[in-house]
Amino acid sequence: MGVKSVMLHKLRSSLTVMGIVLGVASVIVMLAIGEAGRYEAIRQIQELGATNIIVRSDKPTAEVEDEESEGLLIYGLTNDDLERIVGTIPSVVSATPIREFRKEFRNLEHSLEGRVVAVQPNYREMNVLEMSRGRFISQIDNDRFANVAVLAAETANTLFPFDDPIGKSVTIGGDHFYRIVGVTSEKAASGGTGGSLDAQDYNRDIYIPYTTDKVRFGEILMTQKAGGWEREQLEISQITVTVDKMDNVRETANIIQGLIDQYHDQEDTSLVVPLDLLERAEQTQRTFTIFIGSIASISLLVGGIGIMNIMLATVTERTREIGVRRALGARRSDINRQFLAECVVLSGAGGLLGIALGVGFSSFLTRFFDMPTIIPFWSPTLAFGISVLIGIIFGTYPAFRAAQLDPIEALRHE
Repeated sequence: MGVKSVMLHKLRSSLTVMGIVLGVASVIVMLAIGEAGRYEAIRQIQELGATNIIVRSDKPTAEVEDEESEGLLIYGLTNDDLERIVGTIPSVVSATPIREFRKEFRNLEHSLEGRVVAVQPNYREMNVLEMSRGRFISQIDNDRFANVAVLAAETANTLFPFDDPIGKSVTIGGDHFYRIVGVTSEKAASGGTGGSLDAQDYNRDIYIPYTTDKVRFGEILMTQKAGGWEREQLEISQITVTVDKMDNVRETANIIQGLIDQYHDQEDTSLVVPLDLLERAEQTQRTFTIFIGSIASISLLVGGIGIMNIMLATVTERTREIGVRRALGARRSDINRQFLAECVVLSGAGGLLGIALGVGFSSFLTRFFDMPTIIPFWSPTLAFGISVLIGIIFGTYPAFRAAQLDPIEALRHE
């Protein structure tokens, strides 16, 4: 009877449920956008490793630079720091150093300024780099101080737009030649995850063996600046420390921080614990998702008010019908259930249409606007449940009012 009553007034029913439809669709779309943002933030942090600790070298401020003598700026992590971390902390399984600096890359008339990253073989696994062709830096390359290089995707496309770079040479810094042994696949840039790491564009890199960097470029880096050259002594840019188990990560991080502070007077290092970043990112994104979901739920509230309004008008229209039903033996509970059922049918139909609209619009955003969306399995169920609940809540008063009508007075109603 509830469905039949709704179908008798198609236009009015459609306009009534429009608020529920838009509300449910808004909730699903907003939650899908929020979930996609949460997934991306957590993915970037997870790539850093939950059992890893990242120690980075930070360039001192301008005031500290001015105090350096003879124009040589000495800062950052050293090989002694690496040896102390590995040799004195039992929970440390491994510690992988890298050094990075900017240089010009050139192949014939093609050039590009990018980042030189001196790495060890396990760098690829730690940073989830995929190879599109060739191979990555191997342990043999490091042992033999080999003059080999692996190009990132954009670097390879810029320097070798028409040729296969494998086996060819690339110039780094004007006078250093390296034979290309591999090309990495394109990788999304990190966004300065957690606010504690610099954003990195992995697609403009060149990777060379860690030991080769030491003998070819040395520990003092020369960078041309306006008015002259800048000299920096930087032994290690970053050390990625792997801990034996997750329970020891925070304690090990505190030990590493204390160990480094003993030998560094200036603030030229920073320590990042991806496990802490992961927990903070999950909490932040959870709060954000609840917030935007609550905003979208306002449309559901407006839809519920619309249902109450139209049902109160329906009670007035059908006063005589209610009187006839009561005269034929219907109880107040029967009238109550009848009108409540009609409210649930309206809100439930709006919920189903809203789910279809929300899922469709999320796919539309992803396909045509390249906006990532992820629909959690629970969001359509939650949105539909809320829509039905709103129908029950806002339909209770009109149903109660209909059930309380006096049968005799209702029969006299024109």
